[in-house]
Order: sequence, then structure tokens, then C-alpha cells
Amino acid sequence: MKGLVLSGGKGTRLYPLTYTRAKQLIPVANKPVLFRVIEAIRDAGIDDIGVVVGDTAQEIKTAVGDGSRWDVNITYIHQEQPLGIAHAVKVAREFLGDDRFVMFLADNVIQGGISALIADFGQHPEWHSQVVLTRVPQPEQYGVAELSDGRIVRLIEKPKNPPSDLILVGIYMFDSHIFEATDAIRPSWRGELEITDAIQWLIDQGYTVSPHIHEGWWIDTGAPEQMLNANNLVLEELAPEINGYVDRDSQVDARVTVEEGAEIINSVIRGPTIIGRNTRIVNSYIGPFSSVYHDVLIQNSELEYCMVLEHTTIKDVPARIQDSLIGRGVEITQSPVKPKALKLTLGDHSKVGLL
Repeated sequence: MKGLVLSGGKGTRLYPLTYTRAKQLIPVANKPVLFRVIEAIRDAGIDDIGVVVGDTAQEIKTAVGDGSRWDVNITYIHQEQPLGIAHAVKVAREFLGDDRFVMFLADNVIQGGISALIADFGQHPEWHSQVVLTRVPQPEQYGVAELSDGRIVRLIEKPKNPPSDLILVGIYMFDSHIFEATDAIRPSWRGELEITDAIQWLIDQGYTVSPHIHEGWWIDTGAPEQMLNANNLVLEELAPEINGYVDRDSQVDARVTVEEGAEIINSVIRGPTIIGRNTRIVNSYIGPFSSVYHDVLIQNSELEYCMVLEHTTIKDVPARIQDSLIGRGVEITQSPVKPKALKLTLGDHSKVGLL
């Protein structure tokens, strides 16, 4: 089998972070989501992976390279315009050939990996497709699957009256018959070739589309709240390690990871939390469910339930920062200017909550 990772989306729901960074490279628990996807595919025994890229192609290529760090081979496939998931399959046809493959949307985080899923598909050569589903309380917000006798019989996009609580999570297995489907369907009202239409075409033509119901957690990291939630879930699964420096005046509990080169000085760190390499935490409090990326300075400040990206400075902030996603190269400081006032420089689509 081969792997196909879709990494070409613009990430508009994560503006302003994604004005300057590919959404798939935003780190969850200090590891980019795209890296987690590649590792999940590799751990399932697949070492030939195609990555579909768009406007952020160069940034992704620089970050991922040729795949050697994961012992896989990466082939980049350029999608000139974001014309839908099924369109991405079409442009990847030369890479995929006649091989079976798993397709993984690179902004998904899933518990437990996909090894069992790949093994299941491999043991059933009579299946033409397998689609990962999960149960959610509000299925009307997603693509919903209707099942009969253990097979998917119908897919409905955001139905007012869902026939089930099973939704598509963005992980699919296909054989080469999917190319017949992508050639047969037409663009939706959005002007895109929808993967749900392609799968429905397979069903209507009598091909076997099998469901795999995922029982663990799953997060689509497309919005800030979802990104923070994914961060929390992954932090809880980390095996804590202290590889940096913690001074004798600091309190660091057993659920904290301190990466190499990080320094914790006269501070309190409560986990689950991860502190990135070459980051300094001085006279500060970092509360649970926080991830602080590399080369960050936090001094005389408090935060919890936050994600802080690289090369950011948070210094002398009088109020605790909470429930926040803070981008790279940000400076949050107490201004000495009189009269006392808030002084902000914010990008488009920023959100600020004030006391």
C-alpha cells in the first residue's frame, strides 16, 4: 500500500496564524500535526507516501524534506487549486498507480494510530474502499454515513435529519476503482470534486465500501478551539521526560516534559504540559494543558490551557493568560508608557479577550 496525505488547504479558520504558516505545521504538544500523520502512516507499515501540497508547498517541503527522518520516502504532488479532496486523488494518480492506498487529511489527530485499520483493509482484498467513521453528538455538522448489513449505503453532507450519528473523519482506504469514480463525478455547488460524491458513486456501482468505526478520540484541528482540544488530548498521552534544566527553587510535577536545552528557573509547572527546547521559564507559572514551543521566553507571567509557538516572549504580564493560542514571534509585555493603557498590534482576524 501507499499513503496519500492532503496538505494543501489554506486553513482560513485558523487565521491569523495561517496567514504566515501552513496549518498542517502548527504543533500539537510541540509536534506539527503533519508529522503526526506521517508517523501514523509509517507505523502502519507504509513507507511510500505522497504529500499533496498547494500554496504553502515550499514551507512544507522545507519542514518535511525527503522523509528520511521517519525512514519513509516522500513524493510531493502539487495541486494548483484547492478543488476538492476527490480532485487531489485525481492529481495523485501517477504517484498511486494501481496500488491500494490510505488517504489521510493532514489536519486530523486520531487516537491510537491507523495500524489496525490498515491491517483490516489488507486482509480483505474484496473491499474496494474502507472509510473511517466516528460517533458525534451533532452529526448534522458533518458528512454522515448510513449503514446497512455492515456496509455504507449512503453518504449525506450536513443533513438536517441525520440517518445516524456516524460521521466521516477524513481517513479513507481505496483501491484503483476510486479513479473511475473521480472521473465520473462532477463538481459540487462549491465548485469542488467531493470525496463523498466519489464514494457514493462506488456504492451506486455496486463496489464494496466498508465502514471502520473508530472508538477513540478524534479531532479536526481546523479551528482554534479544536486545536487546543487536540493539544490537551495528546498531552495526556505523552510519557513525561525531563531533559532540560530545572533549578532547585522550581516545582515541576510528574506530568511535565521539559525538552533539551530548556530552563525552568524559580517557577511552577503543572502538567500535563510540555516545555520546548531552548525555552526559558523564569519566575512564572505554567498551568495544566499547556504546550510551549521552542525558543520562547516566559518571565514574571502566568498561563494555563494555552499553546505558545516559537520565538515568542511573554514578560511581566499582570494577569493570567488562559485558553489562548499564541503564534510565533509574538511579544506580550507590560508597557511602561504613561498613562496606563492597553497597547496592541493585531493582525487580521485576531481575537482578544480583556478583563
